[in-house]
Amino acid sequence: MKTALMVWGTSSGAGKSLLATALCRWAARQGMDVAPFKAQNMSNNARVVPLAGGGMGEIGSAQYFQALAARVTPSVDMNPVLLKPERDTASQVVLQGHVDDRLSRLPWRERSAFLAESARASFERLAAAHDLVVIEGAGSPAEINLAPQDYVNLGTARWAQALGRLQALLVTDIDRGGAFAHLHGTWTLLPHDLRPALAGYVLNKFRGDAALLAPGPQLLHQMTGVPVLGVLPMRRDHGLPEEDGIHGAAQAAAANSGPRIAVLAWPHISNLDEFQPLANAGSLCWARSAADLEGADWIILPGSKQVSGDLAWLRAQGLAAPITRHVALGKRLLGICGGLQVLGQVLDDPDGVDGEPHGPRPGLGLLPLATRYAAPKRLALSQLRFAALAPPWDALSGLALPAYEIHCGTTLPLPDAAVAEAAADAAGTAIGWQAGSVLGVYAHGLFESAAVMHALFGTRVRTLDDVLDGLADLVDEHIGTATLRALTTGTLSR
Repeated sequence: MKTALMVWGTSSGAGKSLLATALCRWAARQGMDVAPFKAQNMSNNARVVPLAGGGMGEIGSAQYFQALAARVTPSVDMNPVLLKPERDTASQVVLQGHVDDRLSRLPWRERSAFLAESARASFERLAAAHDLVVIEGAGSPAEINLAPQDYVNLGTARWAQALGRLQALLVTDIDRGGAFAHLHGTWTLLPHDLRPALAGYVLNKFRGDAALLAPGPQLLHQMTGVPVLGVLPMRRDHGLPEEDGIHGAAQAAAANSGPRIAVLAWPHISNLDEFQPLANAGSLCWARSAADLEGADWIILPGSKQVSGDLAWLRAQGLAAPITRHVALGKRLLGICGGLQVLGQVLDDPDGVDGEPHGPRPGLGLLPLATRYAAPKRLALSQLRFAALAPPWDALSGLALPAYEIHCGTTLPLPDAAVAEAAADAAGTAIGWQAGSVLGVYAHGLFESAAVMHALFGTRVRTLDDVLDGLADLVDEHIGTATLRALTTGTLSR
């Protein structure tokens, strides 16, 4: 590693993931050998990646997209620790791609030293293999209550300093207000040994005339010795999925033409990033109430980190009846992964793999399927192929596309069930079923397929490469080619 470029933020949601992704694609377009890294991610948005020794593991979606931006194969070393929240005080620990039940049961402070050791080994492997590593921090590097255990921001920065040149950016969300105070406060609380690495500030999500910022940037520079290197404009349509979850109101602000698509935003929603392409194909709504489902052309039940809890929430919110009425009208209902399981007739979890142990319980009963939960979690990359489907899903008939599975539980049709096999994986195993307007599949990634989007909506949507190139263009325009080149080669001087 010749250079490490670290992206810190003044808070969660400041724009770290977007900026790190943009920097990865910008560097790749310059012909640089670049890879992303985030020591620890907390998210229920995950992707399946191959392991070096064989088999499959999972990493956070943000680092998966950053690897694609860098034009390198995603690996677990890019996100060695993934925490998947299960409730307010507990998370499932995924270490080097695999769930670690022992660490999941330990308090956060007690497990941090072990996680840091494993994360450092991953970072050093990446540093040995690539010229440039773009590092994404987590939350803020100024959380002084967590500083002794903060290997994600402070520890990683020190590992990078020990191996090569380190330059850091600090990004803030100016749309929230208080951006200069956030930047100054974060600089003030940074450990003194890391302050010299801070090369510049980036103001993100700015609306209006940048000239009105004066004399703020100049005064901040005088107070901290660190310049504002760029002002990124508000781009709601940048196309990169949100890493931390659904931002904004339940009702989408966009009022695009095309079908009205309601994605159920239940409490333990997972892999919501796969629905990003739908925002440009119709009017996308994150539904949390019966009113949000009114007038929907489509309803989608997404993945879930805890299916039993989300099914209970669905019923408590009075959503079961509107969903059933929607199906009675012949409108499209799609269940993906956990959503597929909810659509079934029986959910059986004798060992408590999904939550509290329980015997057979009723699902929504809209597909005659039974799911039995059991470890281990299934992680798979596969080629999904749709069978000959009946309306209204017939446009998908025969399509093949790359997809991934990440779930616990086995689902099978009930004896003598009136349900059609809708999709199979590369081995010919059924992973999707249809009954009328109801379709359920275990595969994630349907809407990332250009063929699926064209079949369902009749239009071309932006590809992921289009999105990543757009982000690179954004930073090139608003930070500048010369500044970016100096940052990525470790030669920018204050």
